[in-house]
Amino acid sequence: MSFDELGFEMTDSVLTLETVQTLLAELTELTVKPLSGGIRRIEQQVEQVATLATSVELLAIACRYLSSQPKLVRAIYFDKSPINNWLVSWHQDRTVSVSERFEAEGWKLWTLKADAWHVQPPLEVLERMVTIRLHLDDARIANGCLKIMPCSHKLGILPTGTVLEHIIQEQVVYCEVLAGDAVVMRPHILHASEKSSESLPRRILHFEYSDYQLPTGISWSS
Repeated sequence: MSFDELGFEMTDSVLTLETVQTLLAELTELTVKPLSGGIRRIEQQVEQVATLATSVELLAIACRYLSSQPKLVRAIYFDKSPINNWLVSWHQDRTVSVSERFEAEGWKLWTLKADAWHVQPPLEVLERMVTIRLHLDDARIANGCLKIMPCSHKLGILPTGTVLEHIIQEQVVYCEVLAGDAVVMRPHILHASEKSSESLPRRILHFEYSDYQLPTGISWSS
């Protein structure tokens, strides 16, 4: 099945192991707050991450899944380890952050967090987004790799209370990949992860891109 049907795919060797080690040398200098899961707006703290997120190579990957020129929507560094361990229940990523609040049909549930406006956009916006998760460690079931419900992006935006009704355990895919590999997905596909049960870390750079044209004067605020 194609990416459009499945809503995700795994891609080998997006980053070289040399690049992975260079990124980790910078990222491991940062302090991740306990139980925070990671660091948001990571591109604002690590120049190498900002360069990578907007590089020709990564934008070219995003272009494969979008119709026009992609722009960075969000960048997060996830650091799951024995001392910073968590599970994520089944959910859809259906919130974005923008520079200013505006009025438009379908944009709802506005909240102001960390000086940025967060909002749930219409489905058509999520359908014009793609998430690229770059793995800086091998990701296995034992250290809490991502798990995905294939094709669930076609269900649209689900009420939170109905999510579990759409999980068919026999069809769940565990995205086991190697360091340097990527998991690419639509943000609103149903996904989750379990706690790590071993000592190996599971560090990821999570980038979201969109080719949706925001109203004049509004920009994405990662």
